[in-house]
This record gives sequence, structure tokens and C-alpha cells, in this order.
Amino acid sequence: MCESHLVDGKWQKPEILPLSGLYRDTDPVLTPDGNTLLFASDRPRNEVQSHSFYIWSAKKTAKGWEELHPLDGPVNNAGSQVFASMATNGNLYFTSDRKNGEFDIYRSRLVNGKYQEAEDLGPAINGEGIWSLEALIAPDESYLLIGSFGRQPSFGNSDLFISYNQNGEWSKPKNLGPVINTPAREYSPRMTPDGKWLIFTSEQGMQTEKRDHPFTSDEFSQKARGVFNGLGNIYRIPLDYVLRETRP
Repeated sequence: MCESHLVDGKWQKPEILPLSGLYRDTDPVLTPDGNTLLFASDRPRNEVQSHSFYIWSAKKTAKGWEELHPLDGPVNNAGSQVFASMATNGNLYFTSDRKNGEFDIYRSRLVNGKYQEAEDLGPAINGEGIWSLEALIAPDESYLLIGSFGRQPSFGNSDLFISYNQNGEWSKPKNLGPVINTPAREYSPRMTPDGKWLIFTSEQGMQTEKRDHPFTSDEFSQKARGVFNGLGNIYRIPLDYVLRETRP
């Protein structure tokens, strides 16, 4: 996991976080107050190596990221977990393969300072043949941004979807459409703290661009070394556009 600082309107060269670099760390998500970093890792727990991924937490302090530990309670008590996000009230949403080997979305409510048993978000969100690897909850729990394989309608790979909280029931996830989703993989949604931007990753590039002839050897080498080599780039789009176009 890396961090880049915005200085005078320009993003600086990313640097590896001191707490990362030795194990497979992925899916870093900040809590709404910006003071806790949640991420998935296969690093050892209690000095025991595991091939499963668990959700870990680190606190932001004046000295950097400290108090590194796996989350206790129902989040890490079965299977692998690869993405977690937190609402302002402390409720946790995460993805896990604990039930049937497919990654579904769960919620653990914070009640009186204690996390409750994980709840499957139900058939409107989870289903056979659907792998949801990302689930980003809005701070007020009004909507959920989802990265899924196998969910229809699809543009052909992992797409980004949105589901709205309608009086406690989650609406059928809606595809965010061709402005965001492509035949390549789109995934890893985040929102900026000010609520102005949706940030996401897309692997669109050389493998999805329309061409009227095959790559020459030189063209392939040039593309493979370029930004649009299909290995993924970070994009942003106004969040109000996304909500305006998808709200029920």
C-alpha cells in the first residue's frame, strides 16, 4: 500500500506505507473521520501465518499509522475478507467468502460499542454466480457502492454498481453505466471526504481499444510501457453526477 500527498494541486510520487511492503496488503479504506485505515492482508495473526485475508486496522497519529491489529469480533471469524468500509455511526460493511466460496457483502452493526454478528445483506445484493469484491458504504448509509463480477446487466467484466437504502431495505444494484464502466475491469470505488468525487480504478487500455489492424511488435511494446497498458489507472468523476443518474 502506498500514499501520495496533494501539494499545490499536484499529486506527489507515491511512497510505500511503513506498515506495508512485506505481505499482500490490499483494499485500503479510510473511515469517515480519516483517522482509521482499514485494509485486507494475509499477514500473520498472533505470529501464525495464514493464507486467508483478514481485515486489519491502523490509527493515524502524529507519529504515523500505529495500533496495527486485525479486527476482533464477527468480521474476521470465518473465511477471507477483502474489503471493509465504515459508516459514520461505526457500522461495518465488508465482503467475505465465508458462506459458499463466493464473495458476498455483509454488515456488522455497532451496538453499545460492540460489533454484532455479521448479516448477509440478502438476495437483492448477493446471489449465486455474483462475486462482490468491494462494498463502500456512504457515511450516512444512504447508499452502497459495489464492485461485482457476474452481476447483470454488465459490460463484460467487473463493473461498478450502486444500491440505495430505502427505509432499511437495499434496492437492486444499478449499473453505473458506460460513462464509468467499460468492457475492462472497473473496481475499488472510493469517495473523497468532501463528497465531491467518486474515485475508482479501471483497466481500460490497450486490450479494449478499438483497432482496425493487429498490433505490430513495436506498437505492442510501446503500449505495454505506457499508462494505458491495461494494468489499471485511477480515475475520478463528480459524485453528484453518479447519484443524479442512478437515484430511484
